[in-house]
Amino acid sequence: MECKVLKYWEHHEGNIKEQDWQFEEISYATEFAKKKNNGFCFSLINNNGWKLNSGYYVGLTWLDHDKHALLINPKLNNKNPLEPDNVQIDYYKMLFSCLQHPEVANEIEELFEIKWEEPTILIENKEDVLTPFLIVQFLALVKSIVRKGLKKSYYKVEKNLQSKIKGKVLISKTIKHNLLKNKSLLTYCEYEEFGVNGLENRVLKKTLVFIQKYLPNRLSSNQFHSFQDSFNYIFPAFELVEDKIELSEIKFTKNNAFYKEYEDAIRLAKIILKRFSYNISNTTNQKIETHPFWIDMSKLFELYTLGMLKDRFGNDVQYHFTHGGSELDYVLKSRDLNMVIDAKYKQYDKRKVDNEDVRQVSGYARLEKVYKYLDKAYPESIDCLIIYPDIINGFEDLKSVDFRLYKVKDYNGVYKVAVKLPKF
Repeated sequence: MECKVLKYWEHHEGNIKEQDWQFEEISYATEFAKKKNNGFCFSLINNNGWKLNSGYYVGLTWLDHDKHALLINPKLNNKNPLEPDNVQIDYYKMLFSCLQHPEVANEIEELFEIKWEEPTILIENKEDVLTPFLIVQFLALVKSIVRKGLKKSYYKVEKNLQSKIKGKVLISKTIKHNLLKNKSLLTYCEYEEFGVNGLENRVLKKTLVFIQKYLPNRLSSNQFHSFQDSFNYIFPAFELVEDKIELSEIKFTKNNAFYKEYEDAIRLAKIILKRFSYNISNTTNQKIETHPFWIDMSKLFELYTLGMLKDRFGNDVQYHFTHGGSELDYVLKSRDLNMVIDAKYKQYDKRKVDNEDVRQVSGYARLEKVYKYLDKAYPESIDCLIIYPDIINGFEDLKSVDFRLYKVKDYNGVYKVAVKLPKF
């Protein structure tokens, strides 16, 4: 549905320039449903002028149905005076990094929520942030399926056989296409075969073909190259799978308890195909209809950081270590380092760290369950590390970083390290 769309960036705070827009309400606000606390997406309030305050979420939402919508795009405020005030984050590269570790990719679904019950909003295709998230999650699931092997099943085949009959004879087709054309040796038959060309695999193949056509129109050659590696891994497994499928067939896919990834992958495949109205030519359209949605950028940074830690420490990093009502981002237990680590999607000044962030991570490091997990005994202290983004001066990876060189001023055993986020 076409309407006027208000376009701003994440963590924006200030008056909007569209003061003359005739909004119906005096205030608007939304929270992210998947987060237990601090799920603030945005507020738009008229207090002697319209003021917008957006959080760490990007997305699209209705303000006044049929009239006004709000689009929040991904950008990170930059505190480096030598660079522009706002730098747009290359979330494609961040998402792609999640594909490298299956246990990280499995968390992607928690990044976003889609409000299917609400009417769609028409936006520019280049502003479509949601589809890339769906695609990356889908590719991660399909890679997992390929690693385990494609599901084999019985499926119906219809062929025009010569000089033989197999299964059920299709009388009307045989008469129309063979007997009336003096092809008496041919018979249309319908029978079952066993193999990988079943309905579910054909739905996946169809979606992969859609994605392969969609991405080059959205990505630079370097960005697409990252995804091409995934395609090179996936497509050989689907060599014997057709991508021809009727729209009426899609609703008849079946779930199997032994193939859990299939259930999630098929669900995403249906969403992706529906977004393009099941027509591959629509992948090149300039505009797209999309349901309202929100994406948690702080969660994306958390997963991006987890991927970096996994690159260096592998399974020595435990993600979402829980105790009671407390949930730690990461606990590191390696041969050389034992740490409680927290990811903060915010920028710090060169020397300052929010005291509240230090208190939070230090509190986690005092939990008895953490001491037990790290084989520590009180009053021995446990080091803490805060990882935050710095587009200009951050580390591109953590493989050789000595965390203890980056001490937080005025605190013992607390360190901070900046990671560089990819940018457009």
